[in-house]
Amino acid sequence: MAVPRIKLDKKEAKKGDLVEVKALVAHIMESGQRKDASGAVIPRKILNKFTCTVNGKEVFSADFEPAVAANPYIQFKFRAQESGAVVLTWTDDDGSKIVGEEKITVS
Repeated sequence: MAVPRIKLDKKEAKKGDLVEVKALVAHIMESGQRKDASGAVIPRKILNKFTCTVNGKEVFSADFEPAVAANPYIQFKFRAQESGAVVLTWTDDDGSKIVGEEKITVS
């Protein structure tokens, strides 16, 4: 299972501050439209859903399509409201999940 690389620009923030998140995860993102050497179609295998929660409350989400490159990088901001776990979850076509977590302290 891939381990995501996650960076918060602020691990300590004041309530209301914008916190920038940068994340990269290793994944092949196979579109299902290519063929292998023997001519057989390579099955589709993409990360199709991304969510970010802080203490269980969703602060950002995105739906991915087959055109997203391998090893997808995502960058976004959220407004800090409370201290806790910042959990990033990527969901694959087969339902498997890649999960990464950072902590943030809000004063």
